[in-house]
Amino acid sequence: MVHLLQKWDGVYTRIRGRRMMLFFDFDGTLAPIASKPGYARIPDVTLSLLKEVLRLRSCKLAVVSGRALADIKKKIGLKGIVYVGNHGLQIRGAGVRYTAPLVPGYKASLRKIKARIARGIRRYSGALIEDKGLSLSVHYRLVSSRDCAALRMAVRKIAQPYCARRLIRVRTGKMVMEIRPDFRWDKGSAVRWLIGKWRALDKGARTVALCCGDDSTDEDAFRALAGKGITVVVGRRAESAAQYFLDTQDEVNGLLRRIITGARQTLWIPFNRQRNRSGSTRV
Repeated sequence: MVHLLQKWDGVYTRIRGRRMMLFFDFDGTLAPIASKPGYARIPDVTLSLLKEVLRLRSCKLAVVSGRALADIKKKIGLKGIVYVGNHGLQIRGAGVRYTAPLVPGYKASLRKIKARIARGIRRYSGALIEDKGLSLSVHYRLVSSRDCAALRMAVRKIAQPYCARRLIRVRTGKMVMEIRPDFRWDKGSAVRWLIGKWRALDKGARTVALCCGDDSTDEDAFRALAGKGITVVVGRRAESAAQYFLDTQDEVNGLLRRIITGARQTLWIPFNRQRNRSGSTRV
């Protein structure tokens, strides 16, 4: 795995003249990691760069997050973005809409699990449980390091009967445990679904997908694009399915700047347009 910006010339050769489909995680990618989920804020400079990307008719942009759909939309607040919430369970924006199917009784079971986890983690100072409607997140970034293993064990013990009934599954991320429906749909599934939707707009068009994220849940998207797109992990990791890495969230801004500059310099072909044999463009 190599540093993306150091190999930009080679990457630019792959994307030059193609329509771009861009997928970015939020926490740790577009916004720095915060001690509590509610504290996370997208920097003004990053927000301005996203606005510039949205003005590029050759690019489609999706933010793919584990946050609740309403939460991620509020955190960014820009029209024209496709917002993917709850690790792909909900997709809205720019004429796109999807909600993953849930088995009967799932939401009632999730309420019970939330109540039991809330009681079970009360003893661990700093533990937080976030209700995202279709999933739960148990955050332990502020929990003492000596208690983290015991907290994870407590959560898994509470979740186990529901896992056995195939109602939920538990995934781990950066200092967080995710309680989701036992439905084989994740960030990778959402990315593949969106690519199919966008390619249908321009059948036969030359496109390329780029996905950037920092957490273990983003690995699902990296694997989905293996051999088919450009994948970038933020932060150096010993094991990742990504082709490239960036060191910091600030370097994500550098990536966005290069995408914007490249699109302007080479006049990438807009979505929903085709060129006829004479070279002119028709809508």
